[in-house]
Amino acid sequence: MLIVKGFWTILLLVFSNTFMTVAWYGQLKMREFKWFQALPLFAIILMSWSVAFFEYSLMVPANRMGFKANGGPFSLVQLKVIQEAITLMVFVVFSVTFFKNEPLKTNHLIGFVFLLLAVYFIFKD
Repeated sequence: MLIVKGFWTILLLVFSNTFMTVAWYGQLKMREFKWFQALPLFAIILMSWSVAFFEYSLMVPANRMGFKANGGPFSLVQLKVIQEAITLMVFVVFSVTFFKNEPLKTNHLIGFVFLLLAVYFIFKD
C-alpha cells in the first residue's frame, strides 16, 4: 500500500508542479501575444493565480497522502526534497520546450546534478 501511495504522491506532485511552472513562467512566454501585452499586471497576476489554484488542488492532497503521519511513505523533509526535484525536472522540460532562446549550460546541468544528489542523501539512512 505504501508503494501505491508513494506512486500517487509523486504523480500528483508532477502534475501540481506542471501547473505551478505554467503559473510562474507561462506569463513570460505569453507576452509574445499582443493581446497579452495590453493586460495590466493585476490581470496577469489573477490569471497566474487561477492556474496556481490547480497546483494547490493537487499539491495539498499529494502531501497529505504521502506524509508518514497520515499513513504515507515519506517524511516531511523527503516530501519537500521530492517536490523540489520534481520542480527542477518540470522546469527543465518547460524551459527547453518553450524558451528555446534560453539554453541550458554545463554549469546549470552540474547544479541540477547536485540537487538530485540532495535527494539521494535525504533518503539515505
